Formats: sequence, structure tokens, C-alpha cells
Amino acid sequence: MKLVRHRTRAGLAVAATLPLVAGALAMGVPTAQADSNNRQVLTNTKPLWATARADHGTAAGSTTVNARVYLAGKDAKGLADYARAVSDPTSASYGKYLTAKQVQERFGSTKQQIAEVTAWLKNSGLTVTGSNQHYISVSGGKSAVEKAFNTELRNYSKDGQIYHAPAQAASVPASLDGAVLTITGLDNAPKQSKHDDLPPPEAVARQAGPFSSYYGSNVAKGLPKAYGGSAPYVIKGYTGKQLRAAYGAKGYTGKGVTVAITDAYASPYIAKDAAEYAKRNGDAAYRTGQFSQVLPTAYNSIDTCKAAGWYGEETLDVEAVHAVAPAADIVYAGAASCNDADLLDSLNKVVDNRLADIVSNSWGDVEANETPDVAAAYDQVFQQGAVEGIGFYFSSGDNGDEVANTGTKQVDTPANSAWATAVGGTSLAMGKGDKYQWETGWGTTKSLLSADGKNWAALPGNYLYGAGGGTSKLTPQPFYQRGVVPDTLSKQNGATPQRVVPDISAVADPSTGFLVGQSQTFPDGSVKYSEYRIGGTSLAAPVISAIQALAQQARGGVPIGFANPGIYDRFGTSAYHDVTDHPLGQGQSIADVRVDFKNGFDAKGGFITSLRTLGHDSSLNATSGYDNVTGVGSPADGYVDSYRPHGH
Repeated sequence: MKLVRHRTRAGLAVAATLPLVAGALAMGVPTAQADSNNRQVLTNTKPLWATARADHGTAAGSTTVNARVYLAGKDAKGLADYARAVSDPTSASYGKYLTAKQVQERFGSTKQQIAEVTAWLKNSGLTVTGSNQHYISVSGGKSAVEKAFNTELRNYSKDGQIYHAPAQAASVPASLDGAVLTITGLDNAPKQSKHDDLPPPEAVARQAGPFSSYYGSNVAKGLPKAYGGSAPYVIKGYTGKQLRAAYGAKGYTGKGVTVAITDAYASPYIAKDAAEYAKRNGDAAYRTGQFSQVLPTAYNSIDTCKAAGWYGEETLDVEAVHAVAPAADIVYAGAASCNDADLLDSLNKVVDNRLADIVSNSWGDVEANETPDVAAAYDQVFQQGAVEGIGFYFSSGDNGDEVANTGTKQVDTPANSAWATAVGGTSLAMGKGDKYQWETGWGTTKSLLSADGKNWAALPGNYLYGAGGGTSKLTPQPFYQRGVVPDTLSKQNGATPQRVVPDISAVADPSTGFLVGQSQTFPDGSVKYSEYRIGGTSLAAPVISAIQALAQQARGGVPIGFANPGIYDRFGTSAYHDVTDHPLGQGQSIADVRVDFKNGFDAKGGFITSLRTLGHDSSLNATSGYDNVTGVGSPADGYVDSYRPHGH
């Protein structure tokens, strides 16, 4: 099972559609076909990295597999079709959502299907270890697995390690009549350790300053000039008041809307930290019951997933949503680990119980690590959510085109799903009196101050980080991107148009980031509340989710659901800031000065002074119109109001 990479929290040294004729992959239905042995071949079950070149021979006879057999339900194609129709403003079925119970009755697996699949698995020699309406989990040795799924398990090299995987796509008996969507866990990349106890918070990280209170308020006149003038010091961290002004919140608060947040694990300090942060930074106090958590009974993969690092993710997401949508209810659905299986369980929990209208997700992995089986399982839950009027928002990543990170140009997943809203990032300048000045695409280079303090080394410096984006190699172009995304982007990988990421964007640059408050472990071992500035698309995702809560309130409380068709329908209107890399004019570079503690905590170790140049996101560019850094742009003053009845 794939490990889902924790987003780099880049603000710190430790950081972080579907046309009906487009084919089964685009529809997110089982990519299956019948073979001569009267079996249904699940073509999405062989990992892309299990190639002949990577083959290292047959897997050991002692190999044990723990897998999940995901169920397709009664009408997988009908689910995808209705998910599109209910989300498309041009459809007669637009907004005609179903309840969770109706979704299960109309599209879910029947008791007979579950019984038949279970009986077949047991008769094949596999041990059934669990079952619910979504999947049947099984365990078995190599021979039983190969017999059941009619595929050989072989060893393959991946990222310098050897893992087993099916040599050809798995299949199931055709007599099951399409009841199986996909099978996950037939490969074991990577292996996970398991524990039950959660660790204490990560070590405290502090930022040195000087700071600006708003963009440009404190200019570094004593330091070398850059690009024709003195650069300002970075802001201390934007607050909800400033972000609400930037993105047109007006008088909306998100009242009557529920936002769910999924991450792995759960901070034991979150309620106390969130309340303290709101009190200190002018946000509304939490009402009784406004924030709640739905947590698993036990956790696993604590060490591998670096559980304490996820505490900061939860804290950022909760505090950012509340800061921008102070009256919205927040439900935190924590996963038992950062593995796909556990994260899928949390997402399914939200959908099965319709816990929220909007789901913010600040996590993901690179597309090269995505396996088609897991992608199919994610798409199914996104489609079920769409039918219920639930929208899923995913951060697009913090490493630009991923070349510097992985050596290969690629997008992130699940942001690459045609059924999810991918949220890119910007650098945001908010001026005096909370006035919006400009945004650039988030992409940062770093130049250190020379030893003699007289110049900045090699401007614009080396690439540091930036918003994820680009063209998917796996997902066909969804219908809503047609006519908006240029062919130069959608056809970047060949003649066939593909999905391009992101869809929409908000502030992500750590230099123009959000002030967050969190309990952290200090050098003396104590755990205390501390505030610091943070960024990354881990910030952009909850900000956009909160803006969507405001838009739903403006819509009279009617859920927006899967938002992409509506997001693209508003392209080119006053709903968006058209973000470019050069808001002050072509060729006019923008930079700010950042001073950091060398030890990340205090002045004892000295300081590092650097110049951060904005608008340089690897090979990606924020241009006029749609682009692969900011998508259609960021919400402007007209965005939330565009959702008012008769307002669009």
C-alpha cells in the first residue's frame, strides 16, 4: 500500500470532465474486460512501475499479501454519470443531490454481491479479515493469491528497493458480474511498521524577524538593494482578517456550512490550541460543538509516517478554516495512518455519514507513486461525495513540477483526479488597511546575503519551492477544462489532452503565509503554545475550502458539491484575480528579505539572512488566463457573491 507523503510545511525549515465517451479511465469506473477464461480483467491493478526492466524474478513462496477487494456497487457507470450531471451547471440534474442512504440504495453494493464476492474469496483459499459496504479485506499466501486473482507475483525494483507486485493485471470470475471495482495491496510498496501510541509534538520552530505587519510596511533599508530598490522584510504572518479581505469574504461567515478536514493522526492539543489562537488573533470564539473530531480506535505506522509532523497539518487546517469562515462547523476526520487505505477509510466515513459539505485535504504524493487500483478507489469515493453534494479539495504540492524533488516532471495525486479540486498557490501582498495589492504565482528562489553584507549572492538564486502543477500523465482531460485550458498545457505529454493541475489557488508562499499557533516541544522538553508563520499549498487548500463555505452560505446554504464545473464556468469573470508572475509589469522582479535563526529557535546560533525572489516556480509559469501554477486564478471580490441566486 502506498505511503501518502506528508506535505512539506514550507513555511519552516522543517516545512510542508469527463465526457461520457472518454472511456472507462476518465469515467472512474472499473477498467475491466473479459478474457478467454471467462474472467473479468481489472486492468487498473498492475502498478505502472512493475515493468519488465524492473523485474527481479518470481516472489518468494513465503510471501504473504494483505489486500482489499473494493466493490463496484450496483451501477458504477451510473454513479459516474450522475456525479457529472449533478455537478454540471448546464445539466438538468444540476444540484439534485441524493442522501447518503439514497446513494447506497441506488449505487452501493448489495448484500448478495458482498456474499458472492466473499464466498469466492474464501473458496480461493484466502482468509477474509474484514468487510464493509466498500471493500472486503483478505489475507493469504502467494499461491492462494495467484490462484484467486490469476496473476503471478514477481519482484520489481522501485526507488532502490525490491517489492512484489502482480506481473499482469488481476482478474476475477466474470460470474461476479462486475461486482469488483479494483484490488489494492497486491504490491507491498512500501512496508510499514505499526505502533499504537502517538508521539509528543515536534520540536519548536521560531522565526527571527524583523517582520512587516503588512506587505512592504518594514523595508530593509540597511541591506543591499535588489531589482532597483530595497526589499521589504517578510510579514509576521497574515491573519484571518487579512485573508478574508483578500478573497472577498465581505459579511459572509460560513454559517450553516460544515467543513471536514482529513489528515493522519490527531493532535492531542488541537482544541486548546485552536481556542487560544482565535482569542489571540481576533477570530470568533468557537461555539460549543462547532469543532469536533471523528477518530479511529487505533493508529499505525507511527514512525514511518512521522506522526507528530501531522499535528501541525491538523492545526494549520483547523485554524485557517476558522479564520476565514468563523461560523462554519469543522469536523476533523483523522486517519489511522498516512497510508492510502486509512485515508480512504476517513474519506468514506465523511461520505457514508455525510459529515460535511466540503472536505479539505492537505496531503498527497507524486503521480509516479500512484497505482491505478488506488486511484480507482479514490475516484469512487469522490463520485459518491459529488452525488451527495460534497466537494473534495486537495493541495497541489509544494515542489513545483517535482523535477528538483524527484528528477521527473509530474503532478501530485489525488489532486490529479478529475473528480477533485486541485488547489495551487500564490504569493500574496496585502497592504495597509487590509487592501489587496497583488499576487504572483508561488515559486521562490533564495539568495543568501554575502559574508561582507554588501550584496545578494547570484540573483535570483536557487529554486527553493513552489506550487505544484502541470499535466497529468494518467488522467484524461475532464470536460470542464475544455475551452479553458490551453492545448499547450493539456497536450504537453502527447496529442491526447490530459488533466492539468491546479484548478484554483490561494496564498501559499511561506514568506507571505499565515500565522498559526500550536503546542510544540521546547528545548527544555516542555510543551508550550507558540506562534509562527507557515505556508505551502497545505495552507491554500483550507483557505479555498473556507471560501467555498462562504460561497455556499451566499447560495442560501445549498451545497456546491463537486465544484470544478462551476469554477471553470466562472473563468474570465470578475470572480477571479488573474494571477501572473509579474503583477508589477513584465520584467519587474519582486523580492522580500527573510531573517531566520540558524538553530530554528533563538539567537544563540546566529542568523541566516536571505532574499526570496517571488514568481519563479521551477518550469511552471503563472500567465494571463489559465495557467499551471494558479489555475483559473484566486478568488476576487466577486467570487463569493457569484454564488448568490441569480448572481451568476
